[in-house]
Amino acid sequence: FRRLKILSKNLKVKNMSISVIRTLILYVLILIMLRLTGKRQISELQTSELVVTLLISNIAVIPMQDTSLPLLSGVVPILLLVACEIVMSLLMLKNSKFRRAICGIPQIIMNNGVIDQKKMKMLRISTEDLWEELRQANIFSLDEVKYAVLETNGKLSVLKKPQKDTATAEQLNVNNPTNEFELVIISDGEIAESSMEFCGISQDWLKKTLRKNNVNSKDIFIMTATPNHKYNIIKKEG
Repeated sequence: FRRLKILSKNLKVKNMSISVIRTLILYVLILIMLRLTGKRQISELQTSELVVTLLISNIAVIPMQDTSLPLLSGVVPILLLVACEIVMSLLMLKNSKFRRAICGIPQIIMNNGVIDQKKMKMLRISTEDLWEELRQANIFSLDEVKYAVLETNGKLSVLKKPQKDTATAEQLNVNNPTNEFELVIISDGEIAESSMEFCGISQDWLKKTLRKNNVNSKDIFIMTATPNHKYNIIKKEG
């Protein structure tokens, strides 16, 4: 009886180890597959991309939980789905009609400040949905809107009326100093070589700057810099 108990315990540990290894393999595989299908998988999903993502998540769970099934029973369908999505994306690039059939077309729901109620009913968009999207676009009055377009990914694009929009520096004839973008050079003590290369910053400049501020890279929480070598340093707390 004691031997059976030990064998049973060892079998459970073995099954658990197999489940952990399978989970890690499928996790890495899914990350790679989603990266291959494009960055929209992470942010804005089209219809076909959403379907593939849901199917992949459901398929991956089965071999994770059931160790009696071969791992290929989960890997092969995932690879097939990703291959189908890549082929679909290529077809949509080459054929606009095919893209419209799969993803649809943008719909104008506000034209020259007037809400198209029939279009909203057809798209099953409630007034609450419309207001929510407008608020997210930093618009709190219908008088500000000239055009509102529902994109194929479900987001609302809004064009304000000229008299309601914020004036630009060009319209005001104001000469602003040139703005430079900042990149993170050091993050939590780790130096980002690619950001330094993009900004044209050398290792010598970085060492001199750190020495000038009497700080070590390991003691920095965030350091940002611009291509014209303007920088900002935030030290780690404590």
